[in-house]
Amino acid sequence: MSLIDLITGNAGNQVAADAENKFGISKNQVIALLAVAAPLVISYLRKKSQEDPKEADALNSALDKDHDGSILNDPSQAAARQQEGGSILDHIFGGQKADVENQLSQNTGISMDKIGPILAMLAPVIMGFIGKEKQASGVTSGGGLGDLLGGILGTATNQVQQQQAQGGSNPLTDILGSVLGGATQNSGGGLGDILGSVLGGGGQQQTQGGLGGLLGNLFGGK
Repeated sequence: MSLIDLITGNAGNQVAADAENKFGISKNQVIALLAVAAPLVISYLRKKSQEDPKEADALNSALDKDHDGSILNDPSQAAARQQEGGSILDHIFGGQKADVENQLSQNTGISMDKIGPILAMLAPVIMGFIGKEKQASGVTSGGGLGDLLGGILGTATNQVQQQQAQGGSNPLTDILGSVLGGATQNSGGGLGDILGSVLGGGGQQQTQGGLGGLLGNLFGGK
């Protein structure tokens, strides 16, 4: 399973439907949020793992203990694990959490009072996906997580680029285009730029403002 499969497949759709029922937010908005939040979370985890071996070992242990990927087979668990998801996001984003939530709220149109709780629902699903990829890749220690997470982002980037090159329609860009289109008009290439920036993981391919600018500020400034 790739990151794109997570977002557009059964797990992403079911947790989005559950969030729609719980919070009154359209399913497409939740999928769009997942599409930008998942690579953002993975980028942060990759950065932490590469910079601090203790963080890498802690993430490796958490994945083995709590995130074996079973949630992908039963995404209804996400609502019950919302409190856990909030704690995950607190650790990942730290003092930047409010800035991240604010930027995601602006880009998806989800209000600030709901963006945090919905992200908390999505977090265990994202972690379950990482845990499943960890098992599939045979990574057994924190030392291999940086490469694993980088590979996840790279594969997703390549998929988006291939879809763009082929033109035509696909579920992810259709949803993101409809939800994020108005928020990305100030970026040179619109949706493609913003996804490329998020999936790139370091803000190297920044847009003018928006999520690309956020990533540049959060990663480049450290």
